[in-house]
Order: sequence, then C-alpha cells, then structure tokens
Amino acid sequence: MTIKMKRFTPDWVSLPGETITDLLEERGWTQAEFAMRMELSQKHVNEIIKAKTPITRDTALKLERVLGSTAEFWLNREEQYQQNLARLNEIKRLESWSEWAKKLPIHDLMQHGYIPTRRVAKKYFAEIVDDLLRLFKVASPAAWEAHITKMSGSFRCTRADQSDFGAISSWIRLGEIEAEKIDSPKFSKSTFEESLETIRPLTLSHFNEIEDTLKEICLKSGVILVIIPSIPRAHVSGIARWLKPNQPIIQLSLYGKTNDRIWFTFFHEVAHLLKQDKKEIFLDEIDGKRVDLKEEREADKWASEFLIPSKYSNELKKLKSEKSVLEFASEIKIHPGIVVGRLQHEGIIKYTHLNKLKESYNSHNLP
Repeated sequence: MTIKMKRFTPDWVSLPGETITDLLEERGWTQAEFAMRMELSQKHVNEIIKAKTPITRDTALKLERVLGSTAEFWLNREEQYQQNLARLNEIKRLESWSEWAKKLPIHDLMQHGYIPTRRVAKKYFAEIVDDLLRLFKVASPAAWEAHITKMSGSFRCTRADQSDFGAISSWIRLGEIEAEKIDSPKFSKSTFEESLETIRPLTLSHFNEIEDTLKEICLKSGVILVIIPSIPRAHVSGIARWLKPNQPIIQLSLYGKTNDRIWFTFFHEVAHLLKQDKKEIFLDEIDGKRVDLKEEREADKWASEFLIPSKYSNELKKLKSEKSVLEFASEIKIHPGIVVGRLQHEGIIKYTHLNKLKESYNSHNLP
C-alpha cells in the first residue's frame, strides 16, 4: 500500500490586509484617504486590514476599482487566508489529541504502510493524528471513542481482560480496509455450508499453499476471508462479523501460527457465522482466559466435531505414538497436526509431545 505524505503548509498566514497596506504605501495613501476612496468608514477599513472583518463581494468590487487587480483576486486572497487560518487552528487541535494517538499501534501501522512513515515526535504529531483519523474515517478522537464503544458493546470475547482497544480496533480496521477492496456476491448460507466439505480436505496441505484457494472458495458463497497478521497487544486470533446484512467476514491473525490452531480458529469463526446473531461481533483470542459464553461453547463444539467427529472419541484416547497418530489422521483424511492439537487439548498427551507433526505458518507482511 502506497501512502502519499501529507503536510500541513503553510505554518503561517498572510492577511489580505498586508497586501492592501503594501499598495497604500506604494501610493502614499493614508488609511483615512483610502477609506474615503472606498466610501467606507476608517474603522471598517482598519478592521479589513487587521482581518477582523472579511472581504465581501461588495468590498472586492470596490478594491478592484480603487487598488486594481480583480474582484476575484481579492476574494481569492480572503479565501486563502481563511483556509490557512482554519488549517493552523486545526493543527493546534490535532496536537492536543496526541495522547489519544499514543493509544494506537502507530509504529505497526507505519511499518505496514497503512499510514505514512514519520518520526514519532512532537513536531509531527499533528500529521500523525490526522493520518490516524483518516485511517479510521472519523473526525475526532471523540468520534473514534463513540464508534469503538458502540462496536465493543457487540463484542463476544473469549478473554475476560480484553482491554487494549487501541490495538484491537486497529487490527479490526485493517481487516475492513482489505475487505472493502473485494467485490463480494450476496451471502448464501447453503452454498457456504456445502463448500465446507471442499474446505476440510485442504487441511491436509500446508496453509501457505492453500490460502488463496481457501479465500476463493469462501468468496463464492459471499464470505470474505482476510488474513491480517496479529498486531502486538491485540492478541486476537480471529473475528467473525457482518460488515453489511449480506456481507460476512472472517478475519484471521494466524496468532499461534501452527496449523492446528489456524484451522480450529477458522472453523470456530465459521460456526459463529452460521449459528449466531448477525448483530454480534465474535472476537476470539486463543491463549487468553476464556469466558464461559454459550456462543463460544457452541462454536468450539461445532469446530471440534467438524474437524474430528465425536464418533472417533474412543479411538482418540488410544493415540499415544507418532505412528498411531499418522495412521489415524490418514484414515479420517485430516492433517496429523490437527489430531495432535486435539489430543493435547483433551489432555490425552502432553503439550510438549508430538509437536513435530504440526506445521507452522510462514507469516507474510500485512497487505
């Protein structure tokens, strides 16, 4: 993503009255004589020169006759002044919001090209704050707070102390940005459910190799799948939400990076889309303290059942060796790393055992 650098220039304003004063000096006119020629009071003229009173269309026509140039020149001079004055006032306002900007992962957003790269110093904070507001499409930190508060009210988190909304909201926003680039058909639940039988065999391949294929399959049924690597302090593994009534999105961070976690998270989010309220946002974190939510238990159960059906429960308990895991995985046509993850989760084997059967995702840069 290429971001053009924006600069707040100029950092000073030139009053239209300065041009008037220069012309009066050239002609050797006093303000009193100028006021007489303009058919205005001296007070009015003084206020125009000091920019306390703006140049109106009527005044511009008089200036055209008395001082020369055109009425358009004088009106443009006034407009330029007002714009630059507004810009300077805006800079001061943006600088006052620097503490808000520090709540967000500025360096990460710069590193991956979502906002321009600048020195994170007082001198540049007005530009940085402006970049962040543009990224979130809000006019002020207050508007951002209102948006995040409204959104967080819909969160269904797996973590009791999920509090770093600066990092979380940034990660979510990056997913929105990537999703907005994709032309998606209307969601079809039946088509999506049918596609899951095509998706499950993909677990046998390395996730790097089938990532694009997985996205294409999901998109055919109207589900947008985006991969946004985790932002520090967000600790989010995945999210399921509806950008529009008929536009669902699954966003994965690949937090954890091993294929057992990646696939479980994916199918966990699938369950949320298929079974839960469209108004809710399901934000999942794989290593945090899990909140005992009914929706999360249902999504966990659905994902587990889909990957390794419960009819194999007795067989799972007997799997202790690498050979037995490989044979079982081959029998049910699923990657052995997923079997290992299940065995570890259920306490059948230790978390340190058979990890070599898992595959790690080679993380790429943010889009």
